[in-house]
Amino acid sequence: MASKKREIQLQSVINSQNLWDEMLLNKGLTVIDVYQAWCGPCKAVQALFRKLKNELNEDEILHFAVAEADSIVTLQPFRDKCEPMFLFSLNGKIIAKIRGANAPLINRKVIGLIEEERKVVAGEMARPQYVEIPLVDESEEELGEGQYESVGESYNMAIIKPDAVLRRKHIEIKEKIVKEGFIIEAKDNMFLPELLVREFYSRNADQPDFEDFVSFVTSGLSCVLITSQGEEEEVIQEETLPQSDAEDEESFEYPEETHVKFAPMVSKKKRDSLQDYLERQHISEFCDVEDDASKVSQMIDILFPDFKTMKSKNIQRTLALLRPDVYEESKDNVLNIIQNEGFTILLQRQMSLSEEEARTVCKNYENEEYFNKLIAFMCSNPSYALVLLRENSVEYWKQLMGPKTVEEAYSFDPESLCAQFATGNFPINQFYGSSSKVAAEKEIEEFFPPQATLALIKPHVTQEQRLEILKIIKDAGFELTLLKEMHLTPEHASKVYFKITGKDFYKNVLEVLSSGMSVIMVLTKWNAVAEWRRMMGPVDPEEAKLLSPDSLRARYGVDILRNAIHGASNLSEAETTINNVFTEGNEEDI
Repeated sequence: MASKKREIQLQSVINSQNLWDEMLLNKGLTVIDVYQAWCGPCKAVQALFRKLKNELNEDEILHFAVAEADSIVTLQPFRDKCEPMFLFSLNGKIIAKIRGANAPLINRKVIGLIEEERKVVAGEMARPQYVEIPLVDESEEELGEGQYESVGESYNMAIIKPDAVLRRKHIEIKEKIVKEGFIIEAKDNMFLPELLVREFYSRNADQPDFEDFVSFVTSGLSCVLITSQGEEEEVIQEETLPQSDAEDEESFEYPEETHVKFAPMVSKKKRDSLQDYLERQHISEFCDVEDDASKVSQMIDILFPDFKTMKSKNIQRTLALLRPDVYEESKDNVLNIIQNEGFTILLQRQMSLSEEEARTVCKNYENEEYFNKLIAFMCSNPSYALVLLRENSVEYWKQLMGPKTVEEAYSFDPESLCAQFATGNFPINQFYGSSSKVAAEKEIEEFFPPQATLALIKPHVTQEQRLEILKIIKDAGFELTLLKEMHLTPEHASKVYFKITGKDFYKNVLEVLSSGMSVIMVLTKWNAVAEWRRMMGPVDPEEAKLLSPDSLRARYGVDILRNAIHGASNLSEAETTINNVFTEGNEEDI
């Protein structure tokens, strides 16, 4: 209780516009931690503020405050931002800001401004004429205020049709869309409901072949994308006003800060629409786009029911890594902390890093003399990689980890993981996290590379059971990459069961497969082959019911031949079978 009281005395609480206005009456310097209601004030800097308060001993001219962005009109531009923001108010004028919990930079800034203020009060120097910085969103500040009308966040929905998916054209189309600068906010391969297809293509309803078209689109797997339109800006820097000598010195001393800044003039060029781009690339025949905001919103609610919630809460994934020492000594304790902090662990694995992977997670130390030894150590000892999910996951994990070195953690953030689990032969943070949302998605794919396996649902499985199985597959995190329904003749069956064509029981397998239509799929996720085999269960459904009662064969299998599900035994078999079944040369089988 006493500790909490000291913290309240250290930082005044500002949670209304009136209190904000009163704070601006403070004499001297006020350092304001602008925070979001979802995460609270930045704990990482509280030890630093307490240290500065005690060492500088300037209660009259040094103040600390926390301000909730959601409650203060002036701070509206900082609402819903992931990174902490620290504002510096000098005698009622906001003259600087620092983005992120950069304790050393904040420390230098406070000491520098307090030393200046002391000299001003003592009459040893004239008060510098600081330019008050505008409180605007970072993106608005970089582009210049009022130079263009904001586009706002809007989405398109694109449907890549079943024939293009089956020919794997959707992979090329997605790559082109991203390369052009459009953002794919969400994607999924799915069967589209008939009512939605009719609504999406309502402009074609008077065409004579519309019913056949609807039947075609609903009969196969479509690739559905939610996209947002990136922007192309041309930034033109106009002449800035001359700075005073004092301002030049200040800019040189604190090059990373936005101490004095004049808004540039900017012209903005909008990118062509997604539909226009697809037509220019001659791929519009494979992909149709809806850009009406009302229709897109309705379709998102139907096809991606969690999307709007995920966006509003800024639910993110991030890559986290435990370096070898902390993994060996404290893995369980760290995992408990991660879960207690509200993270969901989506994926986890022990791994020995390649040199390239080691350089990725050690990039903050590449200028240190021990860097090469650190890389060798990381490559020769196992680490532990995780994919974490929660609100503002990237920034929250970075805050939880703390500074990049043990020395900084002890000085500025003793409650961080870096300080709590300091160990090993190197004076570094024993944890790693992605630097941004974009970096996180890239690193997750590198550390948990997607793998494809072949899966088959046998003819005896009913249509209702097939839908249940497809839902189980999606819920398990698999991407349903390719799918087609076909009658497996002996020629076709040999492409799937090529390993057992010479076995005595193969004729019985052919008899089962000839009884109706099978569903053949390509399933994609990290470690897909092993994960799919685990979900299938033992070959004999009776054995499966005893050993793995939740497995698919236990739930849907009838006997050892009609065991409902088939899957590749290993990665090599998966690759061969997929190439055998899903190639353009097999289009006549569709």
